[in-house]
Amino acid sequence: MKDYASSFPRKRESICESVHHLRRWIPAFAGMTMLGVSFSASAEPAFARLYKQQYGYPPSCNACHKDGGGTPLNPYGQQFKDAGMNAGAFDKIAKNDADGDGGLNGEEAAGKANPGDRKSTLASKGDWLDTASLIPREVQAQFPDVHAYLPQDAILTQPEFDRAKALGAVLTKADENTIYIPLVDQHPAGTALIFPASYQGKDFFLLLATDRQLKITVVKPMNTKHVPEAEHSKLYDSYKGVLLDQLPAAKGDGVDGAISAAVKKAGTMIYVRLKHA
Repeated sequence: MKDYASSFPRKRESICESVHHLRRWIPAFAGMTMLGVSFSASAEPAFARLYKQQYGYPPSCNACHKDGGGTPLNPYGQQFKDAGMNAGAFDKIAKNDADGDGGLNGEEAAGKANPGDRKSTLASKGDWLDTASLIPREVQAQFPDVHAYLPQDAILTQPEFDRAKALGAVLTKADENTIYIPLVDQHPAGTALIFPASYQGKDFFLLLATDRQLKITVVKPMNTKHVPEAEHSKLYDSYKGVLLDQLPAAKGDGVDGAISAAVKKAGTMIYVRLKHA
């Protein structure tokens, strides 16, 4: 399989020049944030667009998630979900105080404080909109020597749905997520994704990381509070070294079946978003 970063020039270049190459590398470029250079904040794609329409600025993933895109919802994210996950949901929950810090959701959001974090208030907003705060700690732990990331919103199109189906995975708009791309010398060094799995109606969360050739380096549980038996599955180790376009089909009805189904969809989603047809 061709190294997907091989198209980058190896000479040292400016950040702006590198951005140009990144735009060419990722089709249907949907906005990005690189540590130190901000273009637009990256969050759950649909939510981020609606939030910006409502409040005039793009949020970080931490507005709705406990630790970045793909992680469990925080209280504000849960209220937004319960209110319909649409443009009208913001007004429905505007007078709530989701994080219990004494500030109303709508007032905090309008004032660029995080309505989902009690440590972020109108008087002390914190760093939740800083670019460095957009990368979950678990992702950074997979790339300890990396100091720059490209969070890429995976907004799926019909051709990508079709390509995923050909690879044995049925994707929908609900599978849109944020792909974290570590950069070394302004070149992609791999990918990471935090994504949900579901077993008997209960969600748990996994992390998948790859090298620059889209070969899996790790699949691991992140939050299995509601499905504790998913914590120690022997299935995780079997994914190491597997190319994303060669992931086996999901099978089984137990926890391992739920894990295999989620990994197949997540890996395929990364592949169809980052590889040209």
